[in-house]
Amino acid sequence: MRLSQATLGHVRSGVDLPAYDRSKVTTGIVHFGPGAFHRAHQAVYVDDLLASDPGWGICEVSLHSESVAQALTPQDGLYTLAQLDAETRLRIVGSVRELAVAGRDDERIMLRLADPAVRLVSLTVTEKGYCLGPDGDLDFSHPDVIRDLAEPTRPASVIGWIAEGLARRRAAGVAAFTVLSCDNLTGNGHKLGRAVTALARRSDPALADWIEAEVRFPDSMVDSITPATDGALRERVRDAIGLEDAWPIQREAFTQWVIEDRLGPGAPDLASVGVILTDDVAAFERAKLRLLNGAHSTLAYLGLLRGHETVAQSMGDSDLERLLEALMTQEVLPTLTAPRGLDLPAYAADILARFRNPAIRHKLSQIAWDGSQKLPFRLLGTISDLLAMNRPIDRAALGVAAWMRFVVRQAKTGAPLVDPMAGRLADIGRSCSGDAAHDVAAFARIETIFPGALAADARFVAALERDYASL
Repeated sequence: MRLSQATLGHVRSGVDLPAYDRSKVTTGIVHFGPGAFHRAHQAVYVDDLLASDPGWGICEVSLHSESVAQALTPQDGLYTLAQLDAETRLRIVGSVRELAVAGRDDERIMLRLADPAVRLVSLTVTEKGYCLGPDGDLDFSHPDVIRDLAEPTRPASVIGWIAEGLARRRAAGVAAFTVLSCDNLTGNGHKLGRAVTALARRSDPALADWIEAEVRFPDSMVDSITPATDGALRERVRDAIGLEDAWPIQREAFTQWVIEDRLGPGAPDLASVGVILTDDVAAFERAKLRLLNGAHSTLAYLGLLRGHETVAQSMGDSDLERLLEALMTQEVLPTLTAPRGLDLPAYAADILARFRNPAIRHKLSQIAWDGSQKLPFRLLGTISDLLAMNRPIDRAALGVAAWMRFVVRQAKTGAPLVDPMAGRLADIGRSCSGDAAHDVAAFARIETIFPGALAADARFVAALERDYASL
């Protein structure tokens, strides 16, 4: 049998079921981008909320693919979440009330966006889905934006969908919904708000003025490691629940959702289910980027050089584990200011525990992708702050040197290098001679990665050369 509302009673014991009557759930949220992370993260918070407030069911909208709708529509939106820890916990998530696909269900989507009962529109469409230019503002030369301006009632981008939905609410005299970005993009809400307003202003300045005055675009930050669904998970879930589930998902037990405290009146009480509401999302983002992501990148490059394959395997290497703990406590933590609601030392300890989780098979090779884009935010900001404080940078610099050695190894062996700057990096890697001064200087000349003042700092260069030679 297939998992569905009708077969829910056949789910085997030991699996958590929705703690509410699904027949009483109404749609209060439209979400664009129902991928695995959203269904493992935000939809689970909403699932918890429905036990006390049934007005926040989710209408999921896929912009480019019918795959999620095809998998979950026969299941009445139900799916299984496997929380991977020392013991795996399975639960059936019931917060998805309906599924729609852009290009196929356009009018139904528009009706939902105009519905007064819908008070929150959220999205996980990746940074690429925002159609932003290099300056962080809307790219009016993007094909989807050009289409949105030419045919606003048939949007191509999520920006166009939000703008048209707001236009219909304004025309009908319906209060605006709040728009909540859940993508890993610094200042995501503010950037989204600027993009939607800019699109509206090109065709309807009065609508743009209304959006600026009435619509809230809070920033947010999300975190939970969510490995891809594979055949092994599908088989494991089928054996555990006794039913077929076309698209179960998995994630680690840890999850975090931080939202700028400006959701507005009538918003869901997300704080009641563990969401952190704050006036300083940026401080949480900085802590995540430097403690979690900076440690991840350092572990990835050093672990790969030492022959490891996964994060958990690398954490079994006592040298790397000690190095990572020292990096976080002695170098990263002094550069951070704790926002209200975040205990930084406890957060760092939680991150190390998450890295040790043997149930999560997180490949180092995947973390190593796009190093040219990641290092400035994950490690170089920490290094710049430490230098300004006249503090040691030994371990943070080691992570950068390990990236350089990784690039050289990939280039000289002809192995693939997944990075937007792969061509230039491969040329540099092949030109490296093994002499630390020569090789470090070749990398440091990449101004889009290394700011001029940092590349010219003798302390930074000396640390890089020392670490590069030692590796």
